[in-house]
Amino acid sequence: MNIKNIAIIAHVDHGKTTLIDGLLKQTHSFRDNQSEMTQDRIMDSNDQESERGITILAKTTAITYKDTKINIIDTPGHADFGGEVERVINMADGAILLVDAAEGPLPQTRFVLEMALERKLKVILVINKIDRGDAIPGRVLADTEELFLNLVDDESQLDFPVIFAVARDGKAWDQLPDDFNEKGSLIPLLDEILKTIPSPEVDATKPFKMLVSNIDFDSYKGVHAVGKIMQGTVKPGDQLSIVEEDTFIKNCKVQYVLASNGLDRVEVEEGMPGDIVAITGVEGVEIGQTLTDPSDPHGYPKIKITDPTLSIQIGPNSSPFKGKEGEFCTARQLEDRLQKEKKINLGLRIESNPNGTGYLVSGRGELHLSVLIENMRREGYEMEVGKPQVILKEIDGVKSEPMEELTVEIDKDFVGIITEEMGKRRAELLDSVTNAKGTARMVYKVSSRNLLGFRSEIMTKTRGNGIFASRFLGYFPVVAVIPKLRNGVLIATEQGTATGYSIESIQKRGATFVGPGVAVYNGMIIGQNTRQEDMEMNICKGKQLTNVRAASADQMLKIAPPVELSLEQSLDFIEDDELLEVTPQNLRLRKKILDKNLRHKAKKNS
Repeated sequence: MNIKNIAIIAHVDHGKTTLIDGLLKQTHSFRDNQSEMTQDRIMDSNDQESERGITILAKTTAITYKDTKINIIDTPGHADFGGEVERVINMADGAILLVDAAEGPLPQTRFVLEMALERKLKVILVINKIDRGDAIPGRVLADTEELFLNLVDDESQLDFPVIFAVARDGKAWDQLPDDFNEKGSLIPLLDEILKTIPSPEVDATKPFKMLVSNIDFDSYKGVHAVGKIMQGTVKPGDQLSIVEEDTFIKNCKVQYVLASNGLDRVEVEEGMPGDIVAITGVEGVEIGQTLTDPSDPHGYPKIKITDPTLSIQIGPNSSPFKGKEGEFCTARQLEDRLQKEKKINLGLRIESNPNGTGYLVSGRGELHLSVLIENMRREGYEMEVGKPQVILKEIDGVKSEPMEELTVEIDKDFVGIITEEMGKRRAELLDSVTNAKGTARMVYKVSSRNLLGFRSEIMTKTRGNGIFASRFLGYFPVVAVIPKLRNGVLIATEQGTATGYSIESIQKRGATFVGPGVAVYNGMIIGQNTRQEDMEMNICKGKQLTNVRAASADQMLKIAPPVELSLEQSLDFIEDDELLEVTPQNLRLRKKILDKNLRHKAKKNS
C-alpha cells in the first residue's frame, strides 16, 4: 500500500481539527453507528483541549483513500505550543496550510509555514470558512501568496494548489464555488493530497532506523515510541539500540509494532518504511533519540526546539493549608512529576531554583506554562507559583530581551482602548488598516515583558471582543519597563472564615476575591484595593449580636459576588512579592511573606 504523511498546520482556530473530523468520517474510518460519527473535534481528546477549544498536543491519525494510507499529523495552532509542531513536523512529507477566509494569515500562520518550507515540504493551501459573512477569499489568497513570496528560498515552492473549503460542513472545491450551500464533500482535497504530496523517500534495504518524535504510554503495553520509519523495517522481537546522535544509550527488544488506523493503534506484523508507527518494549527512550538496528549504531541529529522565553518558579505549597486539598505535596513528588514532563514536553526547561526552594520552569509563553500547572493540579498536586518572568540574555555584550509581533483585530469602536493600552506598554505600531466592515487590524512590536498580563486586561476592557495573536520576533536590546499598572491588594490579617459582615465593609475599599464562609489565612490576598497601596483587613470579624432584630439584619447585607480569577488571570495578577497557591480545589493569591511584621520589615530593608 502506498503511504502519504501530511501535517495540518494553521493559526489557532482556523479549523484544523474540524477538517480532520471530516476526513475521518468521509473515509469511513468509523462504523456508521460509532459515537465518533456524531462528535466534533474528535482529535482533541485531552480535557483541557476540549475545554479551551484549542489543540495543545500534536497527534497522529490515519485514513485510507484509493488504496493509499494517509497519516495525518494534527498540530497545535497557538504560538505557545510551537515546540509540539517543531518535534513532529519531521514526520511529514507534505503539509496542508489552513487559512481562515476572513482573518487571513496571522502570526502563527507565518511560523508554521516557515517551518514547512524550511523542510522542503510540499504545501496545499486550503482557504477555509468561505461561508463566513465577512469572508474575503480573494484577498486572503493574495495575502497568503505574498507570505509565501516573503518566505520561500526556492521558486518551485511558489507553485502550490489552492482548495476552498467549509470544513465544518465537510466540503471542499478546487475553485471558489458560486454557491457554497450546494452538496459537496472533501473528495477534491483527498484527490489533491494523492496528486501533490510525495510518498516518503525511504530505503527498505537498509538497516532499520527511526527518529523518536513522540512518547506515549498505556497501562497495558507501556511506553510507546512514535516516529516515522526512515529506513528498513521492524518486527516484534527485533533487537534495537537506543542512540542519541552517535552516543549509544542501551539495547532493547521490540514487543509490539503498532500502526494508526483511524483514531486507534493496531498491532501489525511489520512496520513498513515511511509509515508512522509506535514501538513498545523501549522503556527509557526519549524524544529526539534514535531507534536503530545494532549493526548501524548512528542516530539522527536531535530535534531542535526554539528556546523558551518565559520562566516561572514552582515549589511545594508552604501555606497554612498545605496538604489539606491535594494528594501530592512534597518537594520530591513535585520534582518527579516535573522530570516526567521534561521527557515529553521538549519546549520546557526545568532546573532547580538557584535563589531558593522549588524549580524554575521555562516555556514559550503564559499559556504553555499554565497548561502544565493545570494538568498537575488535576492530577492531585499542590504547589505555589511565582510571577512569570521574561528570560533575558546577553548578546554581543548587550542585554537583550524577547520581542513579539502582536496582531490585533477588533471592531473600530475599540481602537482607542487598544491604542491607549499599547501606548502604556511602550509598543511600536507597525501597521494599521480598517476594512469596509469596520474591523481594524493593528500590528505592534512590543517586548514580552511589557506584554505580560495584556490578554486578561484587554479582554476585560473590550468585553471579550477581538482577536489577539503574537509571534516571537527574536531578542533585541532591552527597552524601558512599564511602571506598575495594578492597584494594591487587600490582605487578610487573621486565619479563620470570611464573614458577610466583614466583606460588606471591605467592599467599600475594593473588589473582593472571596465570599462568606470561605477559609482564609494571615497573609492571603482577599481582594484588590481601589488605591495603589496594599492594605491589611480583618475579613473574619463578625458582628456583635445584641438581640433578635440585629441577628436578622445580617440577612439584609448588600454584598457583591466575589471576583473569580482563572489560572491565567491569577498569574497575570500577582507581583514579585506574591505567590499563587494552586491545589486541586482552589486557587489562592498570597504574599510571599505571610507575617505582617516580617513583611513590613522586608519592605523597609529592600
